[in-house]
Amino acid sequence: MTAPKESGGDRVELWWLPVGAGGHVVVHTSRWWELLRARLERRPPRPLFHAALELFVGDRRYVIEMTPAWGQPSAARGVVVSGPVGLRPLGRLRLFRYTIRAWPEGVLPDRGYAVSTPTVIPLARSVANELLAEVSRVPALTWGRRPTDADDMWSSNSVVSWLLTTAGLDATRLSPPADGLAPGWSAGILVATTTRR
Repeated sequence: MTAPKESGGDRVELWWLPVGAGGHVVVHTSRWWELLRARLERRPPRPLFHAALELFVGDRRYVIEMTPAWGQPSAARGVVVSGPVGLRPLGRLRLFRYTIRAWPEGVLPDRGYAVSTPTVIPLARSVANELLAEVSRVPALTWGRRPTDADDMWSSNSVVSWLLTTAGLDATRLSPPADGLAPGWSAGILVATTTRR
């Protein structure tokens, strides 16, 4: 899959994908989680989104995304970081691990489920290269747990907001479409800003 030709230039494209798109288990568990959270917060339930990036640097394209470690083909897919899910000791088991990848010319499996076109952010070549280099430096925090001082959990959205923030982009101005929620977005921004002081 390639980006529309008219986009052009070094850039990052932020995709908002419905949580659990194309799956069977996550789509239900995330819906139940949001129903419970909405009830506790006394608000209507809102759609949940998972953020992923496509980074274009020169004539290369990279898919940057957090995915489960299990169920992935053995072929190299640009995995640069791996971390635990739920509880750090469980991370010894593949079933309870995630991976973060910067996959050259990779595939964004759920792209067809996106509810809108991506947010396109033009980048200087130096910033694009910096963002790519930062993927291997994403903290391998425990998915589903709150980082210190955060009021939100670490998730795939945290990885994306952390990367954008460390590259000098204002992730606080980005939000999912359709009045949706991106659990973990604020946690990534907080971790990026507190560790870079």
